[in-house]
Amino acid sequence: MNITPADESRFFIWFFDHYTKWSLKRRFKHLWIKQDYHPKQDSKTVYFLNHNSWWDGLIPLYLNENLFHQKARALMEDKQMRQYTFFSKIGAFSINLEDPRASISSLRYAVDSMKRDNACLFIYPEGRITPASENKPNFRKGLAWLYQNLDDIDFVPITIYSHTLRSSKPELYLSIGISTVYDKSLSKNELTELFQEDLHRIILQTREVAGFTDEGFDQQF
Repeated sequence: MNITPADESRFFIWFFDHYTKWSLKRRFKHLWIKQDYHPKQDSKTVYFLNHNSWWDGLIPLYLNENLFHQKARALMEDKQMRQYTFFSKIGAFSINLEDPRASISSLRYAVDSMKRDNACLFIYPEGRITPASENKPNFRKGLAWLYQNLDDIDFVPITIYSHTLRSSKPELYLSIGISTVYDKSLSKNELTELFQEDLHRIILQTREVAGFTDEGFDQQF
């Protein structure tokens, strides 16, 4: 198994949680959060997010340490993990997106990770940073594979969006959707389409109010 495994360190998680909060306050004028999903103490959750910026690597840590409080892990492309090795200390493990067989090994590792009590997993199903747009995101099939191979797990979309409508300093919006249930007998293509639509709907809803009414969002700073 050619995977860089998660190797969590409470010190690294504590340190990067504080570093992330400091960095967000330094780089963004405001942080806004809309939270429609609140995990219970026994919840297990897969969070899937759009992938538009460098900040996406730290946002899951912020969300888990400050809102979700679960045992978090995250899938990260092996090239990025070789460059930023410390991410394994905050719960990331690698996936080789260029080798389907290696990708399946990482997805199986993810399934094993979800056997832990109160476990959660963050995944960017686009597989790469893509420019923010109004178009529907284009997911790889890994999220659908996980859905077919996991039971009693909540699958929750999260939108990350920023703008500079009101200031030269950007404002950051994090919108956490609700868990939905689909028929596991659907094909991976069909499930992927449904997940894409879930996330796209929240992206459009966020773009509609961000910087205008900010309806439904709570300001964090």
